[in-house]
Amino acid sequence: MNREPDFRRSRAYIRGLSAEFLCVWLLRLKGYRILARRYRGPAGEIDIIARRGRLIAAIEVKARASLTEALESVSKRQQKRITQTLLYFQSRHPRLAGLDYRFDVMWVGPRRTPKHILDAWRL
Repeated sequence: MNREPDFRRSRAYIRGLSAEFLCVWLLRLKGYRILARRYRGPAGEIDIIARRGRLIAAIEVKARASLTEALESVSKRQQKRITQTLLYFQSRHPRLAGLDYRFDVMWVGPRRTPKHILDAWRL
């Protein structure tokens, strides 16, 4: 029985958790308050939902070899699911109604500080 795919999957999962952890700390240092991590809605999941002032940011974390790879890995379908999940989050938290929303990507490259790409896509 070949267990190689399970090993790769678990290694990728751990790498993803580590990347999210780094991104959360960087966001906190930049003045964001983390509202949710790995938030699940009916349409999908958002890695990080953070607030800074009157702005709510839905942040997709990508651990990839290059920035280009990270941005290209967020497909239109994934963008749609993240958007729907953020709308669901907003409906479940009416106190956040009226705030501005933004969709960001954070790239974590090998031996690099995470890079925060603001406004990676729009509704």
